[in-house]
Amino acid sequence: MDPSVVSSAQFGELWKTKLPGNYRNALEQIYSQPLVYTLDDGIQYVFIATSQNNLYKINAKTGAIVASRNMHIPFLTSELVTCLDINPLIGVTGTGVIDPASDTWYLTAKTYEDQSDAVKGLANGRYYFHAIDVNTLAEKGGFPKPLEGTLARNNPNRMFQGGTHHQRPALLLTGQYIYAGFASHCVQYNFTGWVMGWDKSNGNLVERFTTEAGPEPNKVPGAGIWMSGGGLASDDKGSMYYSTGNGYASQLHGVPVPGRQPPTALEQAVVNMKINDDGSLNVADFFMPWEKEQLDGADKDLGTTPFELLPPGTFTCPNARRMGVVTGKSGKTYILNLDNLGGYQMGPNKLDLVPQAPIQNENSVYAGAGVYPLEGGYIYINVIQYQTHVFKFSCDGSGNPAFTKVADTPEKAAYVLGVGHGTTTSFNGQPGTGLYWMTDVDGYNLRIYNAVPQNGVLQLIKSANIPGVTKFSKPVFGDGKVYVGTNQGLLYAFGSPVNLPLTCTTPNDFGKISINDTSEAKTIQCQASVYTQIKSIALKNPTNFQILGLPSSPVDVLPGKNISFQAVFKPVAPGPLSVDVSIATSQGDVKYATNTPVSLKGIGTSAKPLLAVNPNTVTFNGVIVNQNDAGVTESVIFSNVGDGVLTVQGLNYSIISETGAYVTPNTTANGVQVGPFTFTNIPSTIAGNTESIVKVNFNPTRTGNFAVYVHVRSDGGTKIFDVFGTASSQPSALLEFEAADGSGRWIPYKFNNPPFTFGNVVQQKTKSLKMRLTNNGSSSAGALSVTVSKPPVGISGIIGAVNGVDLGEGTNLAAGESATAVLFCSVPKSQVNVDSYNGTAAWVMNTGDPNFGKQQIQFFCNAVAEQVGPLAANGSAIYRYNGCYKENNPGRQLKIQLYGKDPNMSNDKCITECAAKGYSAAATEYTDECWCGNRFPSEIRDETDCNYVCTGNSTQICGGNGYFHDHSHLSLFTNGKAQPALPNIPPSILPSVGAYNYAGCYTEGIGGRALSDAQTVYDEMTVAYCANFCSKYQYFGIEYSSECFCANSIGNNAKLVGDGDCKNTCSGNATQYCGGANRLTVYALNGTTPLPSGSSTTTRSGATSTGTSTSASSTVTPGVPTAVASAAPFAHKGCYTEATSGRALGDLFTAYDGMTVEKCAAFCSAYTYMAVEYMSECYCGNTIGTGAVVATNGGCTMACSGNAGQLCGGSFRLNFYQKGASASSSATSTTVVSNSKTSTGTSTTSTATGPAVVQSAVPFTHQGCYSEGTSGRALAGTLTASDTMTVEKCAAFCRGYTYMGVEYSTECYCGNIIGAGALPVTDGRCSMPCGGDKSQLCGGPNGLNFYKNSASASGSSSTSLTSTGTTSGSSSTTSTSSSASNSATGPITVQSVPGYGYLGCYSEGSNGRALVDLQNPIPASQVSVEACGVACAQYTYFGVEYSGECYCGNTIQAGSAMVAGNTPAITQCNMVCNADKNEYCGGPNRLNMYKKGIETTSSTARPSTTSASSTTPSSAASTSKPTTSSTTSRSSSSTSPSSAASTSKLSTSSTTSLSSSSSIPSTAASTSKSLTSSTTRPATLSTTTSSTSKSTSSSSILTSTSKTSTSTTSTSSLTGGPTILPGNANFTYTGCYTEATSGRALSKLIKADDKMAADMCLGLCYQYQYAGIEYGRECFCGDTLASTSIKAPTESQCNFKCPGDNTQICGAGNRLTLYTRKPAAPNAQARIVTSSSSSSTSSLPSPTSTSSISTSSSTRGTTSPTRAVTTSSSSSSSSSSSASKSSTTSTTSSSTLYPTPSQTISSYAYAGCANATSPLALNAISTTSTSMDLNTCKSYCTQNNYGLSGVQNGDTCYCGNGLQSFSALQEESGSTTVSKCNTPCKGNSTEICGARDYLSVWNATEAVKIPPTMVKQVGYYPLKGCYNSTIQGTTTSPLLAATSTSIPTSLSVESCVGFCATNGYAVAGMENGKTCSCNDKLSTSAEVLNLGECNVQCPINKREFCGAYRKTLVYVLDSTSVDQEGKPRSFGQKNEATIMANSTAY
Repeated sequence: MDPSVVSSAQFGELWKTKLPGNYRNALEQIYSQPLVYTLDDGIQYVFIATSQNNLYKINAKTGAIVASRNMHIPFLTSELVTCLDINPLIGVTGTGVIDPASDTWYLTAKTYEDQSDAVKGLANGRYYFHAIDVNTLAEKGGFPKPLEGTLARNNPNRMFQGGTHHQRPALLLTGQYIYAGFASHCVQYNFTGWVMGWDKSNGNLVERFTTEAGPEPNKVPGAGIWMSGGGLASDDKGSMYYSTGNGYASQLHGVPVPGRQPPTALEQAVVNMKINDDGSLNVADFFMPWEKEQLDGADKDLGTTPFELLPPGTFTCPNARRMGVVTGKSGKTYILNLDNLGGYQMGPNKLDLVPQAPIQNENSVYAGAGVYPLEGGYIYINVIQYQTHVFKFSCDGSGNPAFTKVADTPEKAAYVLGVGHGTTTSFNGQPGTGLYWMTDVDGYNLRIYNAVPQNGVLQLIKSANIPGVTKFSKPVFGDGKVYVGTNQGLLYAFGSPVNLPLTCTTPNDFGKISINDTSEAKTIQCQASVYTQIKSIALKNPTNFQILGLPSSPVDVLPGKNISFQAVFKPVAPGPLSVDVSIATSQGDVKYATNTPVSLKGIGTSAKPLLAVNPNTVTFNGVIVNQNDAGVTESVIFSNVGDGVLTVQGLNYSIISETGAYVTPNTTANGVQVGPFTFTNIPSTIAGNTESIVKVNFNPTRTGNFAVYVHVRSDGGTKIFDVFGTASSQPSALLEFEAADGSGRWIPYKFNNPPFTFGNVVQQKTKSLKMRLTNNGSSSAGALSVTVSKPPVGISGIIGAVNGVDLGEGTNLAAGESATAVLFCSVPKSQVNVDSYNGTAAWVMNTGDPNFGKQQIQFFCNAVAEQVGPLAANGSAIYRYNGCYKENNPGRQLKIQLYGKDPNMSNDKCITECAAKGYSAAATEYTDECWCGNRFPSEIRDETDCNYVCTGNSTQICGGNGYFHDHSHLSLFTNGKAQPALPNIPPSILPSVGAYNYAGCYTEGIGGRALSDAQTVYDEMTVAYCANFCSKYQYFGIEYSSECFCANSIGNNAKLVGDGDCKNTCSGNATQYCGGANRLTVYALNGTTPLPSGSSTTTRSGATSTGTSTSASSTVTPGVPTAVASAAPFAHKGCYTEATSGRALGDLFTAYDGMTVEKCAAFCSAYTYMAVEYMSECYCGNTIGTGAVVATNGGCTMACSGNAGQLCGGSFRLNFYQKGASASSSATSTTVVSNSKTSTGTSTTSTATGPAVVQSAVPFTHQGCYSEGTSGRALAGTLTASDTMTVEKCAAFCRGYTYMGVEYSTECYCGNIIGAGALPVTDGRCSMPCGGDKSQLCGGPNGLNFYKNSASASGSSSTSLTSTGTTSGSSSTTSTSSSASNSATGPITVQSVPGYGYLGCYSEGSNGRALVDLQNPIPASQVSVEACGVACAQYTYFGVEYSGECYCGNTIQAGSAMVAGNTPAITQCNMVCNADKNEYCGGPNRLNMYKKGIETTSSTARPSTTSASSTTPSSAASTSKPTTSSTTSRSSSSTSPSSAASTSKLSTSSTTSLSSSSSIPSTAASTSKSLTSSTTRPATLSTTTSSTSKSTSSSSILTSTSKTSTSTTSTSSLTGGPTILPGNANFTYTGCYTEATSGRALSKLIKADDKMAADMCLGLCYQYQYAGIEYGRECFCGDTLASTSIKAPTESQCNFKCPGDNTQICGAGNRLTLYTRKPAAPNAQARIVTSSSSSSTSSLPSPTSTSSISTSSSTRGTTSPTRAVTTSSSSSSSSSSSASKSSTTSTTSSSTLYPTPSQTISSYAYAGCANATSPLALNAISTTSTSMDLNTCKSYCTQNNYGLSGVQNGDTCYCGNGLQSFSALQEESGSTTVSKCNTPCKGNSTEICGARDYLSVWNATEAVKIPPTMVKQVGYYPLKGCYNSTIQGTTTSPLLAATSTSIPTSLSVESCVGFCATNGYAVAGMENGKTCSCNDKLSTSAEVLNLGECNVQCPINKREFCGAYRKTLVYVLDSTSVDQEGKPRSFGQKNEATIMANSTAY
């Protein structure tokens, strides 16, 4: 297309043809693009196929319909219901292809099998493949071919269905085969993609490939191929390319996969397929965007545009020699490397591996890119609703492509879909002639631009309106014309006009005329069609024709008028001759051409002979010397074009030039010879108009260049032809392969000895190496040709060539020239620890080197998997991967869980940990769980079922949820020692084993063991194991799943019971029964008859006796065994039952005949509890099994087998002991009533000489000394620290938690779970006395005295304890009872717990856990529905699973759904809870799911009754300590009446109950201490404050001391990839440091916060020299660093993420991220910001309790009197003349704060709404209350001497004297903008209390002057400035050295200046709020700092600043203010009023 013509006025619409089709009165629609083709008749035609299945053959010049036919009736769009994209008919929509070799038009058509006009239905739709003869439009023989019912070759489960499928892309013809792509309609129905292939000759199917070839059900759709009608592409080198749409298989699911390892579901992909010789296809490579699944969810197809191959001659770079482009609905344009498409998530950070980053456009793109390969190269992207963008191609400095946006079109594409595919043209390939064409459904429908933009704009040169242009169409070109189809039944043609203004005589044939003769003249007449002006008449070439009689020019010719002229033919050469006469015209109508041609033709003849030689040059290139004995022969034609006989007179030759000199050649028997050339078959004569073939042979004997110029003489003239030859030596093929070691070496090919190798390639990696072929011949060597080349492209296996182009057949290499091809080894993703394997491939090649020969070049690659965990000597892993195993089959397949929800889980971590613990099997699951065991799971599954990426290593697989997301699976590794899987069969009684037969299920004996001769316990017990152990005995029995007993007789009245009582499965074989609780599965030796039920062969009984036992001495009554009161370190607790399921103590066990209590105590010394049972058995444990309770009916009656005077339990009864506890008797005496037995004993006490372990602090009991956790705190719930810490204080603080621990003397930690790695230790590290009580032990360095909340134990018990004691003539009796009953007949589904209601039984998620936020917050043994509800209280949902698993979350993850069914048996939520066998706790892969806020009122619950009462009456002058037990009930009461003059100590925890009351009336003359605890599950967990206050008050009627504690909980979350914060303005990072070996590295624990970040801690420590963060959330400060704290060996030991900023590192366990204060910088910028905390705090009363609370201002030992505030609720008290001391360790509280509503503060003004920050915007103190209002917060801050108060989120009050620099007022007071502070106060909904991230800030205008200020002048001393406290240039010289005093509690500016003035000094300075220094003068070397750096408040007056750390605020005497002696006037000379009057603030 000529731009000058296209841009001219003459270019326009030539014609439009109406297509006559009208099926059902519908217009024809053209979706299949026109095809332009020239037939043998020389006429160009346009071929059209329509949506009505009509075919048209149209004359391209005139638009006339030459032929037409109908193939079928069309398919009705109405069958598709809502899909109206192509409406109303669907027929041919994919563009066909014409094969020029056979004039065959191939296309597909959609129709019905039934061709009647009736409506058929969707399922009756059909597709046919047609072959049409373009000459006649008739069908070729054997066609059409149906497609219906075709099964996919690569997935027989997929069947082609014509009704639902749609063929939209253009067909591809390549070689012998035709291919078509399919999708569906509107992404409806099954839109699975297909590629169909046919042999073009016979229509046989050669390929039937589906893009969904995985095992997914065939209803899973995806990967449709539609490309907006764009075509399948081929590189003509055996590769096909296309793009696909979205899909729902999503096989890769975030797992990176190389392109050479394609998935079977090719969704959202660009695909490269190898076209095999038989037409079948193999997937060779693919690309898939990294966000594939997100694109699926948004229905953003990648395949909306075709993948276009860019011409490699222009678009090539060193790193991407061939490339293509695709753009999808996401708007991203991808440039891809054809030889390495990129795979999935193979780029950095799991992004795309592409040669250029994707180009993001503004909107979706459906049109294929326009491509212009001239002038450097451009591509054009048509964006919906936006301009077309133009990108210029280049290569960057790294050798990668760089497409740079350089221009846009001025016009935008249509708002609706439809802009067409971009197209470019040029004029004969000439640069500067490029045009860019596009169609659109809106605006100008055809737009034509200059292809090369100017000044950033693509210039529009022509446009046209075409109504109804078809969407996604493309202009089609032919012979200077462009054709565009429409949906209105019209085809348009545009071009330069063909209408001629003159109709002339043409053509004019002159016939035959002899050469040099002249014909007769012919008259040529022309008639004008319109008014025409003739400008000139001329011949284009006058050599053989002449024109005569021309009219003068210009001449005007009117319409209908004629002009004439003449022409003659005068040939000068023989043969057909022709020429055109060109008549140049002009006329006013642009529809007419400006040139009219007139054709002249004739034939020149000669009567005489006439010689012609053709060709005139013969060339022999690269002939190899001596390669062919006969040489090489070419031909020359001697022709006689005359009529007479021609005589050849001879040949002469010259070797110089055509001009001679010529000589006569030698003539031999072989012919005429000239050097290496020989001419044969030289004719002597040639008849007229005939020819003769002359042979020319070239047979050189040496290398070089040769030439001969041959002169042929004849009687018909002479002719010269030239002959050239180049003789070369043999080429030599050198084939080499790049070395695998990366050295750059090339390894020569040695005929596969050895083969070329890639070396080792790790799984999921691709290594690419080059093969190089070089012509290694001499400089004269001929070209080396590649004669055979069959590269391994698209073959199966891990090795292949990237394309079939490089080193392909036909490659020629000159001497010394090389060419390369790239091969790859791509190892697919595999699990770690699998064996390596070899990959091989071959490349068949031959060359022109005769010594090379045909070679099968072998390639070798060793595919290697990563080896992790313990390694063998050869480097291979000991734990080998065994496969993907099904979980829950049934139950947990591996029983031991080491990790759950671990963000760093990997297979190596799990294997290493399991191996370290001695397990032979390790498995990962759910991405983040690790399980261990010693036995194989029962069922191995396909590898695709394990599809979860490990959280700690994205290259590894950690289990999965099944390929179809239907079940959980394990990735299993074993060391070769794991036992085989157990059969997956239900348990049963084994009828016999060896010589033993089953004898029945027996009870245990009544007075002893049923089988008592021998016993053992084994964790993997089986019947066979016990039989082997007891092989010497007549009987054996198994009890409690794992306990084996032997005997020769069954004794002690053991009775035979039903088999159903023995229902425990064996611990080592779940298919066998092994007894039950107090039941034995008994086997008898063959021939032995078991005794009948109730009989006994052995009776052991103990007599009833009474005895006395003390810890100091023991007196035993002969024959009467008694309970030993204590056996160090244990004390007797009573006679207990066994647990209801399992042992009461299950950690350790021994048994032998010499058992005594002392021996058992020694054996269990490392445990908390011990117990003796059955005379000879000893059990140890740290926890008491569920259901083990005090035996109310006694039963501990058996004497110890080693001491008949001691009791050692009984049948199903244990004498129970606890370490460190008081004996069950009182200090005086205890009477225990059990059956008829009475035991009375006396114990003595001793006084410890040093700090000792506190064994219990209500409600906690000591568990031992524990280490800190290995990856976090042992207890991470909350913490507090106090210099006065005691065990009791910690217990009160942690009351709401399961565990507490004290550490480092002063620290208290709480939690509900024990952190990983926290274990009991016995190395004595828990040796530090408590800070508040030196007689108690409070842990030590990295060691905690560890306690467990005894109130958390559950069970049904009734206990009666009566004690009698007398002190000073008074008595007290305490009675405590607790009872519970259960009338339910079996376990139930709990319908509600506080705050939550039951949702139903839910499945786990499809891609992970259903609830993922918090996993297993409580131990498995403690899991019940209620316990899980408490642990998950801050989450929206919780669920229980597998009896002992608890999960929490705020959302239910995808794929989790309610399981249908109305009973647990149906839903499979049928496993009872570990902690409560009366409740269901989920099941395998099933959760009982609960949701917050839907607590049901009508629930199905177990009927229960729980009551508790406590009464403590006392007479005058008595002392008692009553204790009430923990209760949960509908009503509870506690009453403690006491007489006057009493002292009471009360500790109360929060309760949740329907009703409660508490009263403590008091009377005169009594003293009592009462401790009451009531514990229930709270509805929610909140972050609350722990505070402790003591107050003393006196009254005429009451003198009391009370202590109140409240407890707190908190949570944290960690994410991200952290780094070290380098520091801030004050601190710089020092390193990762260890904790000190004794004490803390930094002494001050400033804050522990779940929002801790490094910058927060640095802000909190601004007054200190050092700052350190530990355990992620703890901030320590100090002025010195402990000497035993040293730098850690590696920085990586500090690896905990900061919970408040997970991009930062916050130390680790026992490791601190340490920061050191920077030296002060000169002239630092001022920043007057307050970040201080007051040493003065106030105690805060609870509104629900009665207490006397006093506030005080206390600073370092100085106490000032304060006002007491008293609140009351259910009871009242009064006080007078009180004084108190208050200490608050944490500043948030869940109780209502003072002042009361009547106490208002009116001195505050609203400052504005400030953003919350970290560090806190106001960071001095804070408190939280559910009744918070503005008045409460203002009072709290005012009374603590802070001038700014801020309320956040409705309930939290913050105080300070200045906003942190991180925070600012978002809107000031009086602003008209909408405030971001919009949350009502929780205590007053009419007031605003900030918002979640904002504070309502109030400024104290009267009560406190804020912010703190620099005092301008004191007396005669004005402020001088802020100075460094040491002289500049020194490190030790003080700034003011004359004198100093430390007055840390009373320093103020006035006091310091007064001190210096009184002592006669002229300079006064305050440092760090502590020190006052004086001097006579200020050194000239003093370093001036920014005034704002002296920002520490004065302790006695917080409205002033008193310097800062190592910074002195200086005041200097005004020299004019001296006395007569020249001394400064002291403050003693002025009264205080005068001084204060002169003290003014800035």
